[in-house]
Amino acid sequence: MNVVIVGAGSVGMLLATFLAEVMEVTVVVKREEQLRNIEQHGLWRKNLDGTVTKVSIRGLTALDDISENSLIIVAVKYNQLQELYPKLRKLPYETPILFVQNGLAHFEEALSLPQETIAFGSCLFGAQKENEYTVIHRGIGVLKLAVERGNGDTLQSFYKVGSNLFPVEFVENAEGMLFEKALFNCFINPLTAILNVKNGELIKNEHTKQLLQELYEELMTAFPEQKKSFSFKDVVTLCEKTATNTSSMLQDRLLNKKTEVESIVGAVIKKAEQKGQTVPLLKTLYRLVLALEGEKM
Repeated sequence: MNVVIVGAGSVGMLLATFLAEVMEVTVVVKREEQLRNIEQHGLWRKNLDGTVTKVSIRGLTALDDISENSLIIVAVKYNQLQELYPKLRKLPYETPILFVQNGLAHFEEALSLPQETIAFGSCLFGAQKENEYTVIHRGIGVLKLAVERGNGDTLQSFYKVGSNLFPVEFVENAEGMLFEKALFNCFINPLTAILNVKNGELIKNEHTKQLLQELYEELMTAFPEQKKSFSFKDVVTLCEKTATNTSSMLQDRLLNKKTEVESIVGAVIKKAEQKGQTVPLLKTLYRLVLALEGEKM
């Protein structure tokens, strides 16, 4: 099976480099310049140990020229999905599609597509795009996969990719998986984007660590069932493991791009309100990120 990755940002590129070691991979990019770079150089992954892995892949600028026996992995940011949905609807009914966006807003939208098999992924690894053909593997983290509709056999090829450096885990509840990831993102992403710091700084500074603690208590009050999934210690551990990472929300801010605060933080706020719960601290962080976007957008 050919794997077609739509989107060549940090997540798409990192997935492509690992998958291309065991199967045929095509990457769909938007810009001709990046396509030329990929055709000339392939894709390079800078590993945690300092080595560089180079893989050969096929590059395209449209979804029109893919083989029928393909798995589509959608790795674009949420705010690019609306433009992409009409193109995905034209794909054959039998074509499985895997979405690997942050947040929750895309869950129901993706399920409105006509394809037989729709799956979702939650990426907990660290990745940073260095240039048009190079991605840096910033931290080991599991890739969680869940099939919400259809046949999961098409995702079994991911077992070939799983390793200590790139662990893969299959879970049953796609929406629950996405919500858990969104909660974790609520701790790191908005604060790092507002303060312009790397993830590890949040637990080095006593004031930001206190903010994390207060935010944890607020979210666990709103979603008490999530206490079974993670503790505040897990939040601290995540900051430690990704200490040198620049969060995706901060990366977007630094590049003057629209962040995913709406699909991540906004979606969690909406879920809390649907339960009759208030999350004032999270809502403040949400509005601060939106205010910062307003300065540059």
